[in-house]
Amino acid sequence: MGDTERVTTLFGVRYPVVQAGMIWCSGWRLAAAVSNAGGLGVIGSGSMYPDVLREHVRKFKEASSMPFAVNVPMLYPDVEKHMATIMEERVPIVITSAGNPATWTSRLKDAGHIVVHVVSSVKFALRAQEAGVDAVVAEGFEAGGHNGREETTTFVLVPLVAQALAIPVIAAGGIASGSAMLAAQCLGADGVQIGSRFACAAESSAHGAFKQRVIDAKEGDTTLTLKELAPVRLLHNPFYQQVQEAYRSCATVEDLKALLGRGRAKRGMFEGDLVEGELEIGQVSAAIDRIQPAAEILAEIMSGYRRALQAMARTADTSAGS
Repeated sequence: MGDTERVTTLFGVRYPVVQAGMIWCSGWRLAAAVSNAGGLGVIGSGSMYPDVLREHVRKFKEASSMPFAVNVPMLYPDVEKHMATIMEERVPIVITSAGNPATWTSRLKDAGHIVVHVVSSVKFALRAQEAGVDAVVAEGFEAGGHNGREETTTFVLVPLVAQALAIPVIAAGGIASGSAMLAAQCLGADGVQIGSRFACAAESSAHGAFKQRVIDAKEGDTTLTLKELAPVRLLHNPFYQQVQEAYRSCATVEDLKALLGRGRAKRGMFEGDLVEGELEIGQVSAAIDRIQPAAEILAEIMSGYRRALQAMARTADTSAGS
């Protein structure tokens, strides 16, 4: 059983809930709303130019005095500039992903930052711990965005990582409710990271058409693909069908790169092009049915968590007495 105080104490937040740093969704408005409601708001820097990231960090500070994080995919071409901004602006928490944690962890920690790294396997979780990170996000196959190639599901990955590591473990992938949060805790997670549900928050910078498409999604409407480039879970739309046709035609890596081109995710998620855009979202989209303020989402998650915890306690008492 995970210990949620390990995460709340580490981050200085009320709830062990991290809002994922999703490209084209996670600007300062969403991050501030989540942090002000008691979770850890995260600015997703992967879709931002360096000057835009600085603007978002400063606007967050105007809107909230609570802890927050910046997510930095290390495959980002101007990662040095992003890290310089983070250090200059004294961002308290940095969540790195899509790269080697040893590259930046020591420098960030020496500068006084808390460092978290996203992993998709026990092997990479151990490497992150060895690199000196303060916690890991163990992200399962169900998640949207740039996922791992191993296709290990959250419920398999989390207990394996929790058993192998001494540092806090934050579960991600397929989590959008309080009961799912408790299930992850029972498997050893000390907290959870939630992306897809916050992508549909009122404060999310995603386009309204994309949010509605997520709300309309049914079970089986997403697939993890493009592993040869960077694995991503996509909603099924005409662009996704083009990808599938490319695979049927035995496309090379260069063919896939040419098909993907530049700005596909922006077109789909930020500009609302549901035909030619890349629509990144997790499997749990099938359970999301409305747009809500971030504070309301977090309140529902925590109330659902408490109800599930009480129900589990009653079941345990009944079983003990039988």
